[in-house]
Amino acid sequence: MPYEIKKVFASLPQVERGVSKILDGDPKGHNFLYTNRKCVMLRNIDNPANADIYTEHAHQVVVAKYVPSRFYITPGDVSGKLRIWDTTQKEHILKYEYQPFAGKIKDVAWTKDSKRIAVVEGREKFGAVFLWDTGSSVGEITGHNKAINSVDIKQTRPYQLATASDDNCAAFFEGPPFKFKFTICDHGRFVSCVRFSPDGNRFATASANGQIFIYDGKTGEKVCALGGSKAHDGGFYAISWSPDSSHLLSASGDKTSKIWDVGANSVVSTFNMGSNMLDQQLGCLWQKDHLISISLSEYNNYLDKNNPNKPLRVIKGHSKSIQCLTVHKNSGKSYIYSGSHDGHINYWDSETGENDSFAGKGHTNQVSSMTVDEADQLVSCSMDDTVHYTNLIQRDYSGQSGVKLDIQPKCVAIGPGGNAVVVCIGQMVLMKDQKKCFTIDDPSYEPEVVAVHPSGSTAAMGGADGNVHLYSLQGTTLKHEDKLLRAKGRVTDLAYSYDGAFLAVCDAGKVVTVFSIADSYSENNVFCGHHAKIVCIAWSPHNEHFASGGMDMIVYVWTLSDPETRVKIQDTHRLHHVSSLAWLGEHILVTSSHDSSVKEWTISY
Repeated sequence: MPYEIKKVFASLPQVERGVSKILDGDPKGHNFLYTNRKCVMLRNIDNPANADIYTEHAHQVVVAKYVPSRFYITPGDVSGKLRIWDTTQKEHILKYEYQPFAGKIKDVAWTKDSKRIAVVEGREKFGAVFLWDTGSSVGEITGHNKAINSVDIKQTRPYQLATASDDNCAAFFEGPPFKFKFTICDHGRFVSCVRFSPDGNRFATASANGQIFIYDGKTGEKVCALGGSKAHDGGFYAISWSPDSSHLLSASGDKTSKIWDVGANSVVSTFNMGSNMLDQQLGCLWQKDHLISISLSEYNNYLDKNNPNKPLRVIKGHSKSIQCLTVHKNSGKSYIYSGSHDGHINYWDSETGENDSFAGKGHTNQVSSMTVDEADQLVSCSMDDTVHYTNLIQRDYSGQSGVKLDIQPKCVAIGPGGNAVVVCIGQMVLMKDQKKCFTIDDPSYEPEVVAVHPSGSTAAMGGADGNVHLYSLQGTTLKHEDKLLRAKGRVTDLAYSYDGAFLAVCDAGKVVTVFSIADSYSENNVFCGHHAKIVCIAWSPHNEHFASGGMDMIVYVWTLSDPETRVKIQDTHRLHHVSSLAWLGEHILVTSSHDSSVKEWTISY
């Protein structure tokens, strides 16, 4: 293959305030998984940059669980669809698909022999238990009069099943076939989670009023109230047993997670996750020696048993669509910077996957465009009508308010000497040293994108009229030149090669046109292959290749001297088209998408 996926910086889990978020881990302890919109994210627990994304659901996925055999994963979505697909192949072949009911699937549980599935919530009925290969019923979920939030099955024989519901009760079932045994009404508020210990001797229920009760896994008899009348000051969202069944990890809306010694009925550690509302803990997972929690901020926290006040690591990123990205080398390391629809900017170490966001308050709306200037500042423009200059050593918004523009910006390009050209709606702005110095109002066309020649002498404006308009930068002014470069449709992106010899222009007509600067911007070549509008373009550092990404979800890596010699990356991001491109080196391409993920590709020529 001329290309290979190198790293996947997957999106964060999609969360909702007041709603539990389920994490699951594979039985071997290597991976963990969660959902975001229509996707299931599989991430290596030791190296989360080693990730995979499943994208075959037509509706938002609520929960995903491994089958105990480890060979299959079962996601359930808001429409009531449950898919069972293979984990051993890259293609993730679909094995079975069921629709046990018409409502949202909130939780899934399997028997240890990987033969029976329990799913809960639904509209007309609150749950179902059936055989995985035929769909035949092997029990009935009854005993509740409101929606069921959680289900689990004892992983030792005889199999038992327990449910947790909005009716403030849990229910215990014997089987298979699973039959209702009795209702447990110890909780004062709705029960959010139920989980059996791995050895099957106990199961725990957690509720919205901060209570945890422990029960005998074989009989369902109450053993104790963990932590007395109240285990947390806030409501519970998730619990997870330790692999040896002796301890329990809990996640609460009181912004803490706790480790409990179940036998001693005592708290071992309390993890204080912060004081902000976004520090509420909505999910947790105990996987081998790893303890992971999910905050309302959508961050994945690796908890440290030896230092409860500071996580070992925090996996940040995006949960909303990524609009733009750029790359930069800092202290010998290559970093990727990405900006998303909600105004969030994240940065990634391209080798280790370590990532974080800028400190302080920055953009408040979609980040539309970004680049790095010669002073090692990230220059970003946003739909909040500002341009920010952020030092990439400090990575801190504090002390800067951004340059306020009169009209919403769409694209920014930088030149030497502190120059920056910003394209706004019906306006162009020249900035120098972070100050507006020249404005062109109401040009005769609608400017869409801009690129500045490496020499700083010329700015190329791509227009909705299908033309590239050239401007000379003369001191603190922009002067329109008479020459027009004609594209094959509405210009969607354009970029100068690093050596300044060529200008590549992509358009809505599915064509990339390259112009030769030395030959007075004459047309050098035309590159065709996309099936839909091209939206982004980027040159490789050696100026011999460039990449284009289209609405057809295809990325082409083109050879400048030969349009027929190209690398085609099919389904680069399978759910959405590529939103931005950048090169870390001559053979490493970075792509981002509206699926909220960033990918690194190794390209061979």
